[in-house]
Amino acid sequence: MPRVTLYSFRRCPYAMRARLGIWLAQHTVELREIILKHKPQAMLEASPKGTVPVLILQDGTVIDESLDIIKWALQHNDPLDLRRLDQPTLQALNESLIQQNDNDFKPYLDKYKYADRHPEQQAEDYREQGEHFIARLEQQLQIGPYLLGERLSLADIAIFPFIRQFAHVDLPWWQQAPYPKVQTWLQTLLNSEMFNAIMGKYPTWLDSGEAVMFTGDPLLLKSKTQ
Repeated sequence: MPRVTLYSFRRCPYAMRARLGIWLAQHTVELREIILKHKPQAMLEASPKGTVPVLILQDGTVIDESLDIIKWALQHNDPLDLRRLDQPTLQALNESLIQQNDNDFKPYLDKYKYADRHPEQQAEDYREQGEHFIARLEQQLQIGPYLLGERLSLADIAIFPFIRQFAHVDLPWWQQAPYPKVQTWLQTLLNSEMFNAIMGKYPTWLDSGEAVMFTGDPLLLKSKTQ
């Protein structure tokens, strides 16, 4: 029987959030870990743009945007109500935070991380521009431990892989930066069972040819993420 297949790269933040969505929705997929410098031809045929994640459904449908993969997963099962569909204001806030992360923050993150490729400004200048979004998150976290309050949300899982990347560009700076609530939020998510579960190390699919079945654990999900 055809399986749902996910092409992924462990350290890519887009792939991380796709795996988080699948794990939290308790789906089972065949995970194919890739190396970005050696992409499988089967993946390129399914999605010629050559970026991860790529999800191929049983009927051959291809979903190659991480947010679309998360939304596909949660449409089938959203046990933690990550989307807040019965609360339009929070649903809109989910979308607003994610859009700012993807459209405004991410370009500055890339320039900060690879400042040598963008000599127009110093790394510190790109970091400062990225801090506008960090400051918004700091303010948002005044209401609770997660971005929408007391419970995990779509915004949390879609954004924190990128904040992780931002923090690790200059970890000593991050550890003393004036964003204590964002620092605590990030560390809580990095220490979570769900993050440990989606960050397992697997042999690359091209090298091993082995199918790795990736799935959420309902017991961990219930006890560790609520």
